[in-house]
Amino acid sequence: MSTIRVDHGEWSSRLAFILAATGSAVGLGNIWKFPYIMGENGGGAFVIVYLLCILAIGIPVMMAEVLIGRRGRQSPGNSVKALAIEAGTTTKWSVVGWMGLISGFLILSFYAVIAGWAVSYIFKAGSGSFNGASPEEIGNIFNSLLADPMRLMFWTSVVLAVTGVIVGKGLKKGLERAVSYAMPAMAILLVVIAIYAGINGDFAKTVHFMFNPDFSKLTFSGVLIALGHAFFTLSLASGAMMIYGAYLPQKTSISQSVIAIALADTMIALIAGLAIYPIVFGNGLEASQGPGLVFVSLPIAFGQMWGGTLFGTLFFLMLGFAAFTSAIAMVESAVAWLVEKMQFGRIKAAATAVIALWFISLLTVFSFSGAEWAKLDFVFVGKHVNNYFELIDHLTADVLLPLGGMATAIFVAWIMKRESAKEEINLSEGQFNLWYVILRWFTPFAILFVFLNLIGIVTFG
Repeated sequence: MSTIRVDHGEWSSRLAFILAATGSAVGLGNIWKFPYIMGENGGGAFVIVYLLCILAIGIPVMMAEVLIGRRGRQSPGNSVKALAIEAGTTTKWSVVGWMGLISGFLILSFYAVIAGWAVSYIFKAGSGSFNGASPEEIGNIFNSLLADPMRLMFWTSVVLAVTGVIVGKGLKKGLERAVSYAMPAMAILLVVIAIYAGINGDFAKTVHFMFNPDFSKLTFSGVLIALGHAFFTLSLASGAMMIYGAYLPQKTSISQSVIAIALADTMIALIAGLAIYPIVFGNGLEASQGPGLVFVSLPIAFGQMWGGTLFGTLFFLMLGFAAFTSAIAMVESAVAWLVEKMQFGRIKAAATAVIALWFISLLTVFSFSGAEWAKLDFVFVGKHVNNYFELIDHLTADVLLPLGGMATAIFVAWIMKRESAKEEINLSEGQFNLWYVILRWFTPFAILFVFLNLIGIVTFG
């Protein structure tokens, strides 16, 4: 069955696009990871390098992805295919779009499971389960969740079902309406929690931890971390920006919109740090990296603090909003492709994508629960993997995403017609030339450098 052109509709405004794209970029990782790596790699010094990386890699690649989407007006693979035909070159370049679609789909297969943790903790916090609980009891709550595949499957199903319903309603009634409520709600909740944390926690230590410019801690490895995080935090190479770009009105400035998204993403990450770490430091807890911070350390603190039940519930509600806005972006590319290729209606396409995701998510569910059949023991592209979750995580984050981003930069700057790119990007001659040179010469090599570091080919102390 051949692919047909489908009018998927357009965002009603530039603000709707910015909210949706920012919602895609801001996910569970932003809430805990960015403040942590910032504090461990020189605080304010890391922020300076990170912002430079956003400018040098993040923004140029995002502009390229949105450009492809708007020019092609289709799902990522089909958009790249259309632009390859326009450029008079092989349609095999469509693999650039396909890598994004597949990456986003695979990421969502485990992201939905972790998002399920956040949703379940809304009810845990609201019921007072953390009140007065010891660290051991809080740890047992989390460990028992991971060990119970039925509970994991239930909460994963809730996340995927809600995501499917939103996406199935279409662009205006589904995606746009969801983000127009979820993003402001998430931002308001985050600010409220940050104020609460600043009053009841150790705000001064947090500011020192996050922003004190200590260049002695900023190693070359830290620079690579900043480079990698700048790339991944903006939801690049996951298909999200290409498909959201496909719905962008022609009159809307790509460059201005992308800069606004990058600023919003960075601000939310910084505010998240100001919301989390005063509570952590104020209660003498370890600022550990990973899920343990959000699902063990913070519940311990909320269980001991004044108003902990209310603000713990609000925190996980905010986390749930962040999870859903990212999830709907990652599934949209697959749904758009099913509509184009299989000529499915939106509801049928969303249901098909969600069902497929549910089955793939079982690999992660049973990896967390420790099922024997989900255990692995081999080295894949420079990293030893112990289960299917680690395999999918490594395949996407360390292989497909950087290669997809590099391929996107090469396609736009070397394969696409320069005139086509210039027409879409709508910058002044000088601004366009600067962006084009960065995308052509600097970005691919910088991403390649990060990729080689991620897979262990090059390492730095």
